[in-house]
Formats: sequence, structure tokens, C-alpha cells
Amino acid sequence: MHISTKCSVAIHCLLFINEYGEQTKVTSELLSRSTGINAVTIRNIMSALKRDGIILVKYGTGGATLNCLPSEISLYRVCSALEPDFLSKLIGIHSTPSSLCPVGQNIHTVLDCSYEKIRTDLKKSLEEITLEKIISDYHGCKI
Repeated sequence: MHISTKCSVAIHCLLFINEYGEQTKVTSELLSRSTGINAVTIRNIMSALKRDGIILVKYGTGGATLNCLPSEISLYRVCSALEPDFLSKLIGIHSTPSSLCPVGQNIHTVLDCSYEKIRTDLKKSLEEITLEKIISDYHGCKI
């Protein structure tokens, strides 16, 4: 149970597109070399980002560009684009507790309140971190 590494790869791709997209045609092959991830996986990630409206991808010749401002692209938006139900998967409840057990009968109700608070807090934190901040952090630590 974790936030998929696809989110990190997507952020890597978005940062790369932001930094080099105006000078270079950013393709899945180029992003594959930069991330160390298979180009097919990159294309799947890019497709999800495109469906969400985060990026534009030119047909035919290829090349990806940002479709919105970095300040409008939050970690939550990226994670949701890649895995719409990631928060539920991250903090899920086992599906088959025993109905014969007093704890099993009530565990979903008991955990729902606490887990919903965790999901809400995590969503809020992920919404506060934008690509703009990540770009700033990148520029601050470039070697």
C-alpha cells in the first residue's frame, strides 16, 4: 500500500517537459531515457496526463507540451490522473471480516471515520504541492 511510483515518473516527465519542451521535441523515447522507464510505460503515463488535460501531445510527429500552468498541476491531480481511486487503495479496509465476530461486524464503521480523515488530510497536502513548487525545488538543487 503506497502511492505508485507512476506518480514520481509522471512528475519527472512533467518537469522534463517544462524544462526542455520548448527547445526539444519531447517524445516517449526521450522521456524513457531520462527516467530509465520503458517507453511503453511512459506512453501510458502520458496518455493519462493527456486525458486529464495536463499535457498536449502532437499527433504524427510527436512531442509533448504542458497544457496548463505549473501552478495548476498539483500532485493530487497527477496521482488522480494516473490512478483515479488511489486514495481508496492507499488506505483500504479488508473486505471479508467475519460477520460472526463482534469486531468483524463493526470494523468497517470504526475505521471509516479515522481513514476518511487520513484521506482528506492527504488529499489536502497533495493539492498544496504543485509542479510550480517542484520546478522551484529543482532549480534550487541543480548541480
